[in-house]
Amino acid sequence: MVSTVYVESLETPAFAGVTGWLTMRFKIKYLALAATAVVFAFSLATYAAVTPLQSSLRAIQSDAQTLQITDRNGKPLTVSYQNRWNVYDSVPLYNVPEFLQQAFIVSEDKRFFDHAGVDWQARGSALLQNWKSGHTVRGASTISEQVVRMVNPRPRSLWSKWVEGIEAMLLERDYTKSDILEFYLSQVPYASNRRGVVQAARYYFGRDLSTLSRKEMLALAVLARAPSSYDLYRGDKKIAGAMGRLADALTQRGILDAEDATQIKSQPFELGQPSPPVNAEHFAAYARSHAQAGGGGIHSTLDADLQARVQKIVDDRVRALSRKNLHNAGAIVVDHTTGEILAWVVANADNPGAPGSRIDAVTVPRQPGSAQKPLLYALALDAGWSPATIIDDAQLSEAIGTGMHNFKNYSNIYYGRITLREALANSLNIPALLTIHHVGTAKYLDTLHRLGFESLDRGAEIYDEGLALGNGEVTLLELVQGFTALANRGVYRPLRFLSDDPAPVMQRRVYSEESASLIGNILSDAWARRLEFGNSSVLNLPVQTAVKTGTSTDYRDAWTAGYNHKYVVGIWMGNLDRAPTDGVTGSTGPALALRSIFNELSKNVASRPLWRSPKLVQKDICIEDPQDAARCYMRSELFIPGTEPGGTRADGEQKFEIVRPTDGLQMAVDPRIPMDMQKLPFTMNGLKSTQKVEWILNGTPIATSKERYLWPVKRGHYTLSARVREDAQTLYEAPQISYTVK
Repeated sequence: MVSTVYVESLETPAFAGVTGWLTMRFKIKYLALAATAVVFAFSLATYAAVTPLQSSLRAIQSDAQTLQITDRNGKPLTVSYQNRWNVYDSVPLYNVPEFLQQAFIVSEDKRFFDHAGVDWQARGSALLQNWKSGHTVRGASTISEQVVRMVNPRPRSLWSKWVEGIEAMLLERDYTKSDILEFYLSQVPYASNRRGVVQAARYYFGRDLSTLSRKEMLALAVLARAPSSYDLYRGDKKIAGAMGRLADALTQRGILDAEDATQIKSQPFELGQPSPPVNAEHFAAYARSHAQAGGGGIHSTLDADLQARVQKIVDDRVRALSRKNLHNAGAIVVDHTTGEILAWVVANADNPGAPGSRIDAVTVPRQPGSAQKPLLYALALDAGWSPATIIDDAQLSEAIGTGMHNFKNYSNIYYGRITLREALANSLNIPALLTIHHVGTAKYLDTLHRLGFESLDRGAEIYDEGLALGNGEVTLLELVQGFTALANRGVYRPLRFLSDDPAPVMQRRVYSEESASLIGNILSDAWARRLEFGNSSVLNLPVQTAVKTGTSTDYRDAWTAGYNHKYVVGIWMGNLDRAPTDGVTGSTGPALALRSIFNELSKNVASRPLWRSPKLVQKDICIEDPQDAARCYMRSELFIPGTEPGGTRADGEQKFEIVRPTDGLQMAVDPRIPMDMQKLPFTMNGLKSTQKVEWILNGTPIATSKERYLWPVKRGHYTLSARVREDAQTLYEAPQISYTVK
């Protein structure tokens, strides 16, 4: 019997079930693999898109601490609103009013303290609301997500929203809620490129956060929602409804009571026009470069309000002098009782593109001319001279190399034998040269170095006696520092620009308090300066003020510096490209601005005279008439004890010196002038009225005189020496010098 074997087809129902099961298994497997791949790719893309924020936030915060500089009252200086970040007005959270914090949280992120960076509940509600409306109504971004968007801006999309959520959660992992809220309130954008609630408060209301009303705080919270659309200067209609709803929300949470909410809704806004930022960029640059490295910004000594007023005064004066080809100026105001810099102004009015406009006129070296003379005369007073010392203001020629240079006064007038008081007050050049001969150029230069004049970096032999006339370039800052030492009773201390500088104040005495007091007395004496400046000089201020002007060669620099009982003011005017002005001098240029500045300084300060040393001796003396040596006139004068006529100075030692001619001088006779009318003055410094000098030419005594003898010029080579005598006693024998007449 043949057996029949039945083989069931794979297409039979039984096999079809098995095949279907296997196929489904493979599909699930492949789907799982595909899903895994998609998740992996999505995760990889997310990982690549997520940017760590720690370094970015640290950099922003570091910039804010490094760049922030404020005046003595906390007002920001050199604020610019063109930066991406607010680096000037960052505010710690504890300085933000609690109501303002609550208003922002309720307005922007109600569950800020409950979520971990993303408010999923708010996202779900927003998604449903947007789906029902058919367009985006709300975004539900948390404050943390908004911070992420500030730091890492991206196109608005679902992908961006996803990445921002991840970054927000990472942000909250690394920072506290307080840190995040503080950053947000300092950087949230507003209209007109303002960032942060501090800048917004100043922009709209002209006040600081602590002075804002609750309605104004609500406005700041609402305005941040749409900076490009909301701007109170365009009216408050757009935000009135939003503010009302926010007030109601705060009322529901018990933050605001109903009565206050009603009052807020009916209360009108009082906008405060924002004041322009203070122009103190050069001071800020100086402060940053000289401050010790560290965080927390720079709290300076500058007075922003005074800075603005001084800026206007100097700008107006430069503008008025522009027709005389003057375009630049610098000014500085110091409180000499503390050494604090209160104003630091650089001006080139109406022409920011002028040559040198980016140069700091306060720190650029320029020739001070006569403005520096008080520092020389103070040294002479300490060396034994007095305000009554007679100095011969006569034509003077000095050797320059092997030639001669003729010195002259500014007015080309010579006043003969006058007192030191008049010589300094009238800024006469010839007496200043005789004064530096008395004290010595090297000693004067050393004194200037002790006063902080670092710009004078050459040797005394280079500057020579021209240092008395301001031939060495110095900065306005250095000159004011020198005047501050005079005003500070002869004691030098570096000027301060940090209000909280922990460094000890280094002080040193440069002049005696008596000589410093005398200089102030002379520079404030209107009668003494009458010869060159007249009886109604612009330098005669209503409150006793010591004032000195200076003008350099070819009118390239015009200076005025002065001080009263509390303040020192210094001004330089000229052109920073070194072009000469059209005849602007210290008295015709900056002096008028100095008067205006002192007027501002005196508005809220009780007037007082300059300090006078109680050690000074007042004595009536007979001053020689410069026009007639046989006559004299009585005057009451002040003296350092021992320098008055008949006095003996315990620490004073007479110094004698042949001033003219100088050793090695070569001069030629003038063929246009008869020989018997050509005279060469022999001059000896340091003599008292009871002393005389015996002149010895080529070994032979030829004459006995007081300080000065006119020698009839003859061709030849000569050696000259001298003996100082008092009665029959020889006090001094001068070293021999030589000169040649051709």
